Parts: sequence; C-alpha cells; structure tokens
Amino acid sequence: MPLIFSPAAATGAGDNIDDIKALLKSSLRQFKDFPTKGVLFEDIMPIFQNPAAFNALLTGLRLQIEENFSGANKPDVIVGLDARGFLFGPTLALMLDAAFVPVRKRGKFPGPTVSAKFEKEYGSDIFEMQADAIKPGQKVIIVDDIIATGGSAKAAGELTRKLGGEILEYIFLMELDFLKGREKLDAPVYTLLSGQPTKLQ
Repeated sequence: MPLIFSPAAATGAGDNIDDIKALLKSSLRQFKDFPTKGVLFEDIMPIFQNPAAFNALLTGLRLQIEENFSGANKPDVIVGLDARGFLFGPTLALMLDAAFVPVRKRGKFPGPTVSAKFEKEYGSDIFEMQADAIKPGQKVIIVDDIIATGGSAKAAGELTRKLGGEILEYIFLMELDFLKGREKLDAPVYTLLSGQPTKLQ
C-alpha cells in the first residue's frame, strides 16, 4: 500500500494545485550573482524548513504523477539526481509505492556501475548509477529540483535506458525556460512551477 503522507503540521494548500503553487512560490528566495556574476539564483531550501511547504511540494508532484500514470502504467522507480533530487525523491517514491534510485557523481558508489558524461552550466561532470539499480522493463520517473541546460537530466535518462528502464516522464520543481533544457530530453517534461530567466538585465 502507498504511504498516506499527511503530517499534522502540513496544512493550508491541501490538494488544490493553485494553492500548492502559490505556497511554493512564496517560499522561494533569490540571491543575485550566485554562483557567478549575472546569475539570479533561485534558492529552494526554505521549502524544506517549512513542513507545510514541503508537503505541498510532494503533494503537487504526486498529483501530477497519479493523474497521468496509474494502474499498469504507474512508476516502478523514482530516479533522483545528485544532490537536491535526494531531498524529496525518496519520500515521493514512498508515497507512490515505488523504489528510489539515486544518480550520483562519479566515484561515490561501490560495486559495478554505469556512467554517463554531461555538460553543465559551469563545466562537465560524470554521473553514475549502480548497475543493478533498475531492472529491464521497469517504468521510471526522473526527478530533480530545477531543469536548466538539461545536461544532468539527460545523463540520468541515458543511465536509465542503459539498464533497460522505460522513462515515463522527467519532473522538476522549476524550469529555466530560456536555456531550453527540455529540448535535450527524450520523454515528456513537467515542471510544477514556471521558471523565469535568471540572467540579470
């Protein structure tokens, strides 16, 4: 049975998606010139300091998934990206009665792994997944906090497919639309909040 997640502290937004979005947007804060000059950084950490906002985030993602993928098409695995996908991916997986599989930077996993290189805003890196983490034919949803250039999500998708997983959807809290990251991805993309350009004028 899926976990019924309704902590007493999580009140306010309920299952109304407009209320959920309003609460999440009000919880974000911005920092200019981080991590480099000219960038307006969207900080999602306050969401996790507020049980109601954290529950709203999980509820918004759960509603999207359950509306589109149910019955025989429900996800078997939630894949979360290093590192902020780890903050809500495991709990979301538990709510959906699915497994959680992390994608991490190279050298963090023991045992056999598969790897994929990706380009990001400030250089390149390599993601890895344990070689037995996903079984052939399992249905997978890939989650992260923000899609920017799409490089890291694309790498997670490559790892999933190397292991025989079927990607149902990529899901994010926010999207930086002007970077057109979703164009790199090979499955439907959903963002809970509409992203705004972060390049300052």
